[in-house]
Amino acid sequence: MRQFFNLFAIFFVSIVLAVSLACASDSTLQIFGNANMDEDVDEEDIAYLQGIINGTNEPTKLADANNDSIIDETDVSQIEKIIEGRETELTIIDSAGRVLTVKLPVDRVVAFNNHQVETMRSIKAEDKIVGVGSDIKNDEILSEFYEYPNVESTKNPNYEEILKLNPQVVFLFATFSITEGDAIQDHLKQLNPDIKVIRIDTFKPESYVEETKMLGYLFNKIDESEQFIVFYESWMNSIKERVDQIAEDDKPWIYYESRKPYYSAGNGTGHQQKIELAGGRNIFSDQENYFDVDPESVIKLDPEIVVRLDADIKGYNTSETKRLREIHDEILNRSELANVRAIKNNAVIVIDNHILGNVRHFIGIGYLAKLFHPEMFKDLDPKAVHQEYLTRFQRLDYDLDDRGVFIYPPSEEK
Repeated sequence: MRQFFNLFAIFFVSIVLAVSLACASDSTLQIFGNANMDEDVDEEDIAYLQGIINGTNEPTKLADANNDSIIDETDVSQIEKIIEGRETELTIIDSAGRVLTVKLPVDRVVAFNNHQVETMRSIKAEDKIVGVGSDIKNDEILSEFYEYPNVESTKNPNYEEILKLNPQVVFLFATFSITEGDAIQDHLKQLNPDIKVIRIDTFKPESYVEETKMLGYLFNKIDESEQFIVFYESWMNSIKERVDQIAEDDKPWIYYESRKPYYSAGNGTGHQQKIELAGGRNIFSDQENYFDVDPESVIKLDPEIVVRLDADIKGYNTSETKRLREIHDEILNRSELANVRAIKNNAVIVIDNHILGNVRHFIGIGYLAKLFHPEMFKDLDPKAVHQEYLTRFQRLDYDLDDRGVFIYPPSEEK
């Protein structure tokens, strides 16, 4: 017994020392039972846990697999159940840093955001969805969910509908719409404390793999999630390997504009990450989050390329470039920017939010990489990867050779 108390003390001291590193990690699967703090729960975690019990390994914050504040053989049993898919509950740390225990199996889910719905379909867990947010109708490839019960938006949630659907889990964003998400989370706790609110983004490259893998464990779709992750990572790594070879001074300066004129993004945003992953440098990387900018600051920083995000185009069922072309031409014709390098060189790109701002960000990053570094990425084929994603993982009957407009100028999509 004394050994357990000693281990208990060591365990909590180790939390204080390790928590900042572990939370900052972009490869640790945040599931209790991942004792060695790697990317999976597997036999290596059992071996590591036995080392903790025997006093040869340092405790970690995820070693207490059953979350009872004691590291012992019952945690070994829990890890075995997780590996075999027999666990009846799972303790996780969501993307907002919250520890929560979810009873399994999870068969009823309300997903407020399209990103979560789409990722669940990628791992063949969409049959667990019983309700969706109102934004679902803004995305053409999610039309099969248009008639699902609607819980409205995070700004105006329909609590009566949520309760009627009797979900075990409600998904909300972790780092976006934070105030609204907090309010929904708190109110649902009052209405029905059995509903577990899980905060995940599923749109940021830095956390997408870990969130997808966690969904695989929650829905007993580990193999399916792994198949999708292999597809996703092989593409992202093929870009990263080349970008890593580019000298910093050879990366172009990018002015990123989100949704409307002179509204940009800086450090801590998914869009800055995407610019950097594609081999660019954001002229506003020294600022935080999203913000309005003064045209004078754009002129002063003199970007080499302008990337404008469009959130309103319905690109999957059209071959018409009119909307993107009009945005492109409006930027080119801004008299105040006439002497900026990007404008003088006609280096303005307008890209659909559906392939850059959400789950499909890996497609948009591929297009941007080709635009930023055409010689280095001339053999890269984002369209082919886009098609494989739609056909293989979303299981949709879309042929991008027949329809689809996602970027302008259209010649850059070849």
